[in-house]
Amino acid sequence: MAESRVVTEVAGRVCALAANPGDRIDEGDDVILVEAMKMELPVPAPGGGTVKTVLVQIDDVVAEGQIVAIIEA
Repeated sequence: MAESRVVTEVAGRVCALAANPGDRIDEGDDVILVEAMKMELPVPAPGGGTVKTVLVQIDDVVAEGQIVAIIEA
């Protein structure tokens, strides 16, 4: 099975998990929300599939370009 990696575009704090392992999601669906500069920014799925793992938790600090989840197609 092909895997795709969900990557953050900005650094910030994880303020919500929109998807959990086992959830079926489509391309563009939110996986997590990151708070940066007093805004909540969604981190979307690059492709559809089943969430294999979420690598962060609420209140974790993430860096730009960090892998935050893996999706199995």
